This record gives sequence, C-alpha cells and structure tokens, in this order.
Amino acid sequence: MVEYPYMKESEHMVYGIGNPLIDIIVSVEEDDITALGIHKGTMALIGPQRMEELMLLSKERKTTYSCGGSCPNTIIALASLGVKATLAGKIGSDENGHIYQQRLKELGVGDQLAITDKEMTGSTVILITPDSERSMNTFLGANRLYEMADVDEDTVATASFFHFTGYMWDTKSQQEAIKKALSIAKAHNTVVSFDLADPFAVGRYREPFLNLISQECDIVFANREEARILFDNYDPYECCRSMGKLCRTAIVKNGKKGSYISHEGKIINIPVKGPVVPTDTTGAGDVYAAGFLYGLYHDYSIQESGTIASILAGEIIRQRGAQFSKEKAKELRDLFASGNWKSL
Repeated sequence: MVEYPYMKESEHMVYGIGNPLIDIIVSVEEDDITALGIHKGTMALIGPQRMEELMLLSKERKTTYSCGGSCPNTIIALASLGVKATLAGKIGSDENGHIYQQRLKELGVGDQLAITDKEMTGSTVILITPDSERSMNTFLGANRLYEMADVDEDTVATASFFHFTGYMWDTKSQQEAIKKALSIAKAHNTVVSFDLADPFAVGRYREPFLNLISQECDIVFANREEARILFDNYDPYECCRSMGKLCRTAIVKNGKKGSYISHEGKIINIPVKGPVVPTDTTGAGDVYAAGFLYGLYHDYSIQESGTIASILAGEIIRQRGAQFSKEKAKELRDLFASGNWKSL
C-alpha cells in the first residue's frame, strides 16, 4: 500500500535545505563539561570567542572531523543508501567549504550549496562524555546568510520530498528561504518533512513551529524532549497523539523505548533496534529521519518505514560519527534489498 503517492514525472528525489557544518568530535570528561558551563545533551549556538575556547580544548583531547549538520546528515544517509538526494545550504569560500563540497561529491549527494565570501564555513564542536551523551556547540558562520535567492525553485518543484529542520529558524533570511521553499512545495505537491531537531530551538520558536506543523508539514519528527516542550506534556504517546492532530504523520522518538508514529490519527509503536548501551548517539535522530524517508521513497508502509528508521538509528549509534562507512552503507543496502530486515 502506497501511503504517500509522491511519484512525479521526473525521477523522484529528496531535497534538503540545511546548515552544512564541519563536525569536530571531541572525547571529553564530565569535568570538562562542568568547567565549560555547558548544559549536557543540548545544542548551543556560539560565537567566535567560545569557538576559540573549544578549539583549544580539542587540541588536548581525542578529536575526529567529518561533514555534519542535522539536515545534511539525513541527506547524506539517504544518498549512501542509493536514494537520489540533494543538499542546499550556504558555505564560505574557504578550505572547509571546499572540503565539504568534495565530500558531498564523493558521497553521491547532489550539491546546491551557495558560496559566500562574507563568512567562513560553519562548524560544530561535538563534546562526547563517557556515557556517550553529546553536547553540540555550533558556530553557524555562512549558514546564517542563506536566503530566498539561494532556493532553486525547479528543484523544490520536482522533488518528491522537501526536508528541513528547526535549525533553519535562527535567522530571518533562513526563515524567508524556507517559507519560499514551502510555498513552492505546496504548489507542486512536494511532501514536506520537518525535523524539530533540538529542544532549545523548540523553546525559542514554539508558536511558529506549531503553526508550521499544522499549516505546512506532512511529516514531523520530534524526540521526547522536543515533543514535551512543544505540547507541555511528559508523555511521549500523548505528545504524538497531539501532534498527529496537526499533521498527517507525526513521529515522536522515545529513546531506548522505541518510537511512536501517528499516521492519519492511528498510532503505532515501533520497537527499538539497536544496542542497549550506545557508542555515540550523534546523528541518531537525523539517520532515523533518513530511514523513514527511505521507506516512503520505496513505497513501504508507515510501519515498515518506521522499522527501517529504527534499524538505521540502531546501526548509527554503534559507531562514532553520524555517517556510515562505504562498507556499512553497502551492507545496509544489501540488507534492505534482500528483505531480510523484516525479520530483525
């Protein structure tokens, strides 16, 4: 049963607008988090001074680098699984921007990144404590300058899915760009997928997000904390039910207890697929979103798409970083092609 009849005349594709960020992943101790005055497990927007402080810390700890950003993680995961996917955003005309574009090319991701010489490419310092919790510190840089003129109308119009996150609400120009894309999507029956992405973003933009969900979105992703803030309710099931009244498909991820999906008013529970103790939770929600969109892209049911999402999230938390290696991506492509995933 096709629950989202999205096929268009052109080859179907997932188009994402997000914040391309160079991820700097640093292993730290609890004392480091305390000393820095960081609220563990959240994302904070930082300025140049804090960025410099964190870079000094990174030089004293185990550190790795990769392409990141919430929406980019989702788009990259989709591309690694063989889905035609394109990423839009803004980078600086610097070395990090060049590295980012080169990496997208290697990963098979369509590149619609705009380039500016007014700001350097954004970056995120991800501090990981021994309990695998991540604290994200984001310097937006060039991302803040993404604007309406950077949106490719034809790409949005011909895409099967348009995906974006709550992080795109942090500057007026980004908001205007997303609103333009949403208008084009609605006019051309492009399915709109929205990931709330961060509790602090929900706290800052609760009312605008509620309006977005009810007026513009087909699919909405939230974790239990984001949902709690959005609906002032500690019960993930009830939050899912409330969100399901606002949009066609509402998803609330409930950590180790799996996730709830409300589709056209009917709620189903998706069990967790993964280790009890994760290696690194970075990007788990982004990859969950990729799994769900992957399922819909391939005409799977809502429940099957949720199961695929849970499998992918379970796989990504077994490793460091938010992207699968080429070997792991091939293993997953083969798994889904074989149909054996249905018995997991």
